[in-house]
Amino acid sequence: MNIVDFSHSAVSVLPPLVALGLAIATRRVLLSLGVGILLGALLLNDYSVTGMAGYIGNTVKGLFIEDGGINTWNMSIVAFLVLLGMTTALLTLSGGTRAFAEWAQTKIKSKRGAKLLAAFLGVFIFVDDYFNSLAVGSISRPVTDRFYVSRAKLAYILDSTAAPMCVLMPASSWGAYIITLIGGILVTHGVTEYTPLGAFLQLAPMNFYAIFALLMVFVVAWFQLDIGSMKKHELEASHCRGFDEGDDDTLAKDLNDELEIQESEHGRVGDLVMPIVALIVATFFFMIFTGYQALLAGGKAFDVLGAFENTDVGASLVYGGLIGLAAAMIPVLRQRIPAGEVVSTLWIGAKSMFGAILILLFAWSIGSVISDMATGKYLSTLVEGSINPMFLPAILFLLAGLMAFSTGTSWGTFGIMLPIAGDLAAATDIMLMLPMLGAVLAGSVFGDHCSPISDTTILSSTGARCHHIDHVSTQLPYALAVAVVSTVGFLVLGFTSSLAVSFMSATVMFVVVCAILSWLSRRPSELAAKA
Repeated sequence: MNIVDFSHSAVSVLPPLVALGLAIATRRVLLSLGVGILLGALLLNDYSVTGMAGYIGNTVKGLFIEDGGINTWNMSIVAFLVLLGMTTALLTLSGGTRAFAEWAQTKIKSKRGAKLLAAFLGVFIFVDDYFNSLAVGSISRPVTDRFYVSRAKLAYILDSTAAPMCVLMPASSWGAYIITLIGGILVTHGVTEYTPLGAFLQLAPMNFYAIFALLMVFVVAWFQLDIGSMKKHELEASHCRGFDEGDDDTLAKDLNDELEIQESEHGRVGDLVMPIVALIVATFFFMIFTGYQALLAGGKAFDVLGAFENTDVGASLVYGGLIGLAAAMIPVLRQRIPAGEVVSTLWIGAKSMFGAILILLFAWSIGSVISDMATGKYLSTLVEGSINPMFLPAILFLLAGLMAFSTGTSWGTFGIMLPIAGDLAAATDIMLMLPMLGAVLAGSVFGDHCSPISDTTILSSTGARCHHIDHVSTQLPYALAVAVVSTVGFLVLGFTSSLAVSFMSATVMFVVVCAILSWLSRRPSELAAKA
């Protein structure tokens, strides 16, 4: 199929901009993504309706079938979502969710503690961002609900710990992918001073956005820096049922009714903890195992980093999900819950994920459209020309952010922008190679955080069971605040080439930004006045 080339035209940014604008204006994600897909397909086929129909048909087919076989990556993520939905439902049926929430209430005495629990879990579960958002959401949600933390706040915590931790850790799906890309860039430009892993480790402290996004989560949780629409959601969560001690049973009933599952009164804390631990351990094991198999097939010696570089993330998530589901069945069988009730619960759990899966399919579709529109290639041309090299780290950070925001993908932005950053460094100042690469990594995560069409943003909403646009709108002020901090850091890094000085400058700016957020959070809101 012949399609129009928009790689050098500003028209290439039109479909994502229309989709993003509609999503924010109407709050109807599927409608907005659908319009973006139709517009892009129409443009790519030179306004031919029949060509557009054929293109959309092929795009949708490609979501499920690739190269004559099943699209294993997409279907693995869909299968993992269904498995996690079923597991979560079984945890509710067995009473494990209720028991854990009641136990946590004896250990965690405040709303602050509930938020910090979610944040710490997000930091420690870093093997994959999808897994992080969904698993941490499943563990934390009963506790944050019990302490009246809004779902929007939980979604923010999930999103702002998942990708930032994954992009900083070499032993993660993100780290392995980035190290592979960096290795190719170093070879291309004849850089031998450090290995790909060594370069990644030196890049990590230059990833100002990831570092300060993580710090911001803990500052927001500890000091309750609720601004904009986040304050509205937090006040609504606090006042909709009140804080009377007698409200806990009512709250528990409300939460059970959300999934229409009758919760067992014989659950134990271990009925929630053990399936989640089994899910985490099994996923981590299979990531290493599938990577080992790939190394063995290639005749290479085993090492952990090499295993992560070659791992099959999709298959590992499915295997881990199956083991987690099997572990969740154990307390159900122990309590001899009727088979009909178990089957009904499994269906309810799977069905609870259908909305997220549909949004994800639409997001993948518009991702294909944006790829064919060459939006990324067009945006990358904006850095070409005579630019002072000292500004390049900051410019690359902002451009990578714009690209990730427009395309909804960090990994796609890595693939396009990291080689461009390497070429720019080689052509201007090779000493700026690592700062430029670090700026691209930081900007990609920033744009991904802000984008309504990002799959990681969608899955964070899913993990928290929060309305997707509520999550996007409440997270945006914090993401932009950290972006300001990061821009200052990259400007200083470009001019001084000193990590210590740039990090100190970014830290000072972070303190200033937090002080401003604190002042904004203390301002009375309309909802507070009504309450």
